[in-house]
Amino acid sequence: MVHQQAQQSPYSDPDYRADPYAWYARWRDAEPVHRTTLPSGAPVYVVTRYADVLAALKDDRLIKNVYNVRHHGWLAQRLWRRFADSNMLKADPPVHTRLRRLASDAFQPRRIARMRPDIERIADVLIARASAKRAFDFIADIALPLPIHVISGMLGVPERDHGRFHAWSNAIIASGVLSSERMVVTREMLALSRYMRRLIAERRRHPGDDVVSQLIAAEVNGERLSHTELVVTTILLLIAGHETTVNLLGNGMLALLQQPEQWRLLCAEPARVPAAVEELLRHVNPVQLVNRYAAVDMDIAGVRIPRGAHVQLVVASANHDATVFAQAGALDVATESGRHLAFSQGIHYCLGAPLARLEGVVAFERLTQCLPNLHLADPTHIAWKDGIELRGLMRLPVMVGG
Repeated sequence: MVHQQAQQSPYSDPDYRADPYAWYARWRDAEPVHRTTLPSGAPVYVVTRYADVLAALKDDRLIKNVYNVRHHGWLAQRLWRRFADSNMLKADPPVHTRLRRLASDAFQPRRIARMRPDIERIADVLIARASAKRAFDFIADIALPLPIHVISGMLGVPERDHGRFHAWSNAIIASGVLSSERMVVTREMLALSRYMRRLIAERRRHPGDDVVSQLIAAEVNGERLSHTELVVTTILLLIAGHETTVNLLGNGMLALLQQPEQWRLLCAEPARVPAAVEELLRHVNPVQLVNRYAAVDMDIAGVRIPRGAHVQLVVASANHDATVFAQAGALDVATESGRHLAFSQGIHYCLGAPLARLEGVVAFERLTQCLPNLHLADPTHIAWKDGIELRGLMRLPVMVGG
């Protein structure tokens, strides 16, 4: 059996932020279960090969809620476990099963498909405004406002609050809440919680045709979401419903413009866009990894994982595994990438996958039609956000024409 020693964390290294895929390739080749630390110093096992990641995503011995496998003291156990049990992202069955069942109706593929005309209108307005400036920031002008408008509209949030929502979301993600083994309380989390409580109270008084109203009314086997579950679920939908799509659009546009022949091919053959979105999901990986905890002592790829250990399943590395994808490190919009793990697998498969796919398809269809002569303006001003789980650009300067 292999026993590894913890090594210095790569996550604080600027080279990792600039190109995490070089690190993943080394780990896949030499150390597919890599033991390291988070920036906080907490130990973690990082799983990098496709076969191992896929199997682990479906392994019920790897759980989401750390409070189900570790004891953190009476107060934390009582308060934070209750929060984790209200959060689909951190809950385990049977709690997760119940929460997902109650929330899933709002994201049924047929319901999402009916949103296409609205998403097309939003995309057309944003692209027209941006292209009129000739030089613009693709993130600020297109990649960010499109999913913010869509998810805020679904939740029934007025447009005047979109900017605050994104600022709160960015700060919450930057706090490390996604990878932390304990709940991270920030001013932004408290502010967003207060906002959602007021919104839920308003929808209780005056229900509408929005997701918050649907979540309030949702009932399965006589059960409904509690008030805490409603607040946590709406926050989760807001963050997950736009941050990952911003990253898909921004990272995807950067990859296409860095390989102009791929962008030209897509513009010449727009029917390829749906398949190209799948390839972009595989190649640019808006979500880099997901977190689990070992419920029992177990082995992954010959490495002993002790009970309670924090395990990160790097879907971004799996999606670049050459044993599965013929040209794993290259972008090829003419290929089919149906086996990618960008939306995870198993019981935690992304609830919002149909929405993310539709937004990606609509955005790139409209961009190929309206801005075929788009190109990078200043590659030196491209900047990546901090973060481990999500990878996205802070800005992407582009130009229309010569």
